[in-house]
Amino acid sequence: MTLKHALILSLGSILISFQPIFSQQITPAQKLVLTTGEDSLTAGTSSSRTVISGYGSAFYQRDMNEKMARATLERVVLFIGHQFNSKIAFFSEMELENAKVQPNAVDNGFAGELSMEQAYLKFSLNPRQYIVAGLFVPRIGILNENHLPVNFNGVQRPMVEQLVIPATWRELGVGFYGRARRIPLNYTLAVVNGLNDATFTHGTGVVDGKAEGSGAYANNLAVTASLQYYWQNFRFQVSGYAGGTNGLNARKSDSLKLNHGTFSLPIYLGEADIMYSNKGFSAKAIGTMISFPNASDVNRAYANNVAKVMYGAYGELAYNLLENSVKYKDQQLNVFGRYEILDLNSSIPSNGIYDGTLKQQHIIAGFTYLPIPNVAIKADVRILHTGDENPALVINPSPARVPYRVNNSFLNIGIGYSF
Repeated sequence: MTLKHALILSLGSILISFQPIFSQQITPAQKLVLTTGEDSLTAGTSSSRTVISGYGSAFYQRDMNEKMARATLERVVLFIGHQFNSKIAFFSEMELENAKVQPNAVDNGFAGELSMEQAYLKFSLNPRQYIVAGLFVPRIGILNENHLPVNFNGVQRPMVEQLVIPATWRELGVGFYGRARRIPLNYTLAVVNGLNDATFTHGTGVVDGKAEGSGAYANNLAVTASLQYYWQNFRFQVSGYAGGTNGLNARKSDSLKLNHGTFSLPIYLGEADIMYSNKGFSAKAIGTMISFPNASDVNRAYANNVAKVMYGAYGELAYNLLENSVKYKDQQLNVFGRYEILDLNSSIPSNGIYDGTLKQQHIIAGFTYLPIPNVAIKADVRILHTGDENPALVINPSPARVPYRVNNSFLNIGIGYSF
């Protein structure tokens, strides 16, 4: 979560976030709604110089193939911010995932984690521009900045923006944010630490290469940038990331036969998205691709079976059933459907092994009920279809192992809040 202001996209409780200093011509797609303490601090409307805010979510999920159900307190996040003066403010968030952190915990897909989600200083330059420095979330994709559980449809975050674009992707660096003087155009440019290719894990894209502020390699750097344009009921955005993945020094790099330097073994990510909202209807779509030209070098050095190309896309439609209600005009009951497609090994190097399970399609349908803007009650069904499992990747299987099925479905029920 970062500097967020919410635009309620009825029909999905999809809130398009943007900084208050960015608002120019206030169109229906730009109506500013302050919903959290962090928003008030960002907007300069807080009655207190020190602000406490936060958000959280919990859910129940049943896996129909495994005939197993689990429940977890997915995350609890505490925000503390402080306005030092009219030009300088501090923003921080601490996140606890899955309720507790235990040493030697068995990883069942719900391992606990305690981490800083952001910790940065904001320096306001003028009413249109500011600089952030520290641990922050760059503007990449739809969800990364706008990941409050009341901001998106579905109990779980969209798969494309978990697996291809890592959700809440934060790194240490410096970012410049601004808006054009005469047109509704927002822009960002940031320099952050690069990824660590040694920790890339097969099947998780670039997610495990993030440092998230913990001992990040800084020999290699990355650049991110975005453009965001508003027109009537639409918001258009393009964003990108380019950076080195090898942070080792020359001696260690040479021993592994890897190139070294600021942008060595580069990885490139690009995305384009569009959002629309009008009279209870809302829609959004995104397409993204990752290119890793030197994947074969990394596989040779670390045997982590990473891909050269990964991609993902989704489209979502939603409608607020209470849009025309007089009695319940302050509530929302958003029904939605979303289709997602992704492949985490669309192209593999000669020393890689193809994994059909990473080519996936997801169909999600359900509802989000918001009795107030800061509380969401959600339920959905997710249908999953993948490619075939590659036997070469099944090592020492358990005698009790169930044969892999390319089709599965999940029932999800959850709650979320922000304040």
